[in-house]
Amino acid sequence: MLRYLPFLLVLALWIYAFVDCLNTPEEEVRHLPKVVWVIIILLFGEVLVGPLAWLITGKVRHAPANGSTPAERHRDAAERWVAPDDNPEFLKSLERDDPRSDG
Repeated sequence: MLRYLPFLLVLALWIYAFVDCLNTPEEEVRHLPKVVWVIIILLFGEVLVGPLAWLITGKVRHAPANGSTPAERHRDAAERWVAPDDNPEFLKSLERDDPRSDG
């Protein structure tokens, strides 16, 4: 089983680069047209030249605007979100809409 590992890693990188190239908008592709990148990835995939070239130079990589990592952006969004039962405005709206309230 271990002897198949290098082949599987090359195949995984090849597939990842191919799908990433197909899903990348044309505006974010650098140096060559997207069709040429697909051909390079497919022709030179088994020797890793095509997929590595795509991953290193073919796509515009965007840095976060404020320098945060994706995990930090997710954590910040989670801190801003408030559950409905903890949101005072939501609870007040329930009291206004409740026909059983005395108000």
